[in-house]
Amino acid sequence: MKFTATQIAGILNGEVEGDAEVEVSKLAKIEEGSEGSLTFLANPKYTQYIYTTAASVTIVDRDFVAENDLSTTLIRVEDAYKAFSQLLEYYNQVKMNKSGIEQPVYISESSEIGDKLYLGAFSYVGENVRIGDNAKIYPNVYIGDNVEIGDNAVVFAGAKIYSETIIGNNCVIHSGAIVGADGFGFTPNEKGEYSKVPQTGNVIIEDNVDVGAGTTIDRATLGSTLIRKGVKLDNQIQIAHNVEIGENTVIAAQTGIAGSTKIGKNCMIGGQVGIVGHLTIGNNVRIQAQSGIGRNVKDDEVLQGSPALKYGDYNKSYVHFKNLPKIIERFNNLEKNQKK
Repeated sequence: MKFTATQIAGILNGEVEGDAEVEVSKLAKIEEGSEGSLTFLANPKYTQYIYTTAASVTIVDRDFVAENDLSTTLIRVEDAYKAFSQLLEYYNQVKMNKSGIEQPVYISESSEIGDKLYLGAFSYVGENVRIGDNAKIYPNVYIGDNVEIGDNAVVFAGAKIYSETIIGNNCVIHSGAIVGADGFGFTPNEKGEYSKVPQTGNVIIEDNVDVGAGTTIDRATLGSTLIRKGVKLDNQIQIAHNVEIGENTVIAAQTGIAGSTKIGKNCMIGGQVGIVGHLTIGNNVRIQAQSGIGRNVKDDEVLQGSPALKYGDYNKSYVHFKNLPKIIERFNNLEKNQKK
C-alpha cells in the first residue's frame, strides 16, 4: 500500500512541509530510512539523523526547527510519537481489513455468524457456535461446539478454541494458542496408577483481552477458568484449570499458573514466574521475572526470588549472597586465629 504525504497528514491532522505528493510504502527507523519509507523524530537524541536520513517522509513536532538543509518531507504534528503510533494503528486496521468467507471451510448449519465476518480457508466452525460482527477468523482455526466469540474479535491462524469457550468483544487470540483444553486433573489409585478426572467446565474470556502465541488456557474441572476484561497475556503462558485472573493484569512469557489460583486486578507478572495452585494473589501486585510464588500475596506487594521474598528484602539478601565467599573466608580466618 502506498500513501502520499498529503494523505498521511490528513490522517494525523498535520501540515506538510516539502513534497506533498511524495509516496511512502513502508516504515523505518530514522537512522535506517530509505527512499519510499516513513519515519518519525520524537527523541532529541536522534535529531542528528534527520539531516542524513533517506526516508521520504518524517513526522516531527510542530515546533521542530531545522538547523541544516533537509532532503526529507516533513509532516508537522502536535506530538510526533503519538502521531506515529496513531498511524501504526491505522495501518494495522487497513492491513487486517479482511472480510468474506474463503473456501474451503466447514460451518455447521446450527451456527450463527455476524455481519462483515472474515473466515479464512480450512477453518472449522462446530455446532451451535455464535460469532459476532466484524470478527476475523484466520485460516486453519478450529472452533469447537457451543463456542461464543464476540464482536470485533480476532483469532489468528492455527489457534484452537475448544467447546463451550466464551470469548468477549475486541479480544485477540494469537496463532497457536489453545483455549479450553482439559485441565491437568488425575487421581492415583492403590496401584499407583492415575485415572483422569473429567474436566467438565469451560473458559470465559471477557472483553479486550489479548492472548499471546502458544499460550494455553485450560478449561475448569467444574465452573469456569476466568480471564477478566483487559488482561494481556504474552506468548507461551500456561494457565491451569479454575484459575481466575483479574482485570487489566499483564503477564509476561513462559509464566505458569497452577490450578485454582486467583490473581487480582492490575497485577504485573514478569517472565518465567511459577505460581503454585490454590493461592490468592491480591490487587496491584508486582512479581519480578523467574520468581517462585508459594504463598498467598497481599495487595500492593512487590516480590522477587524463588521462593519469592519482598523485593527490598531480596535485594538486601542478595548483596550478602554475592559476598558469601568473602564472608566465609573471613569467618575461617577468625576461627583459625581463635585456635591459636
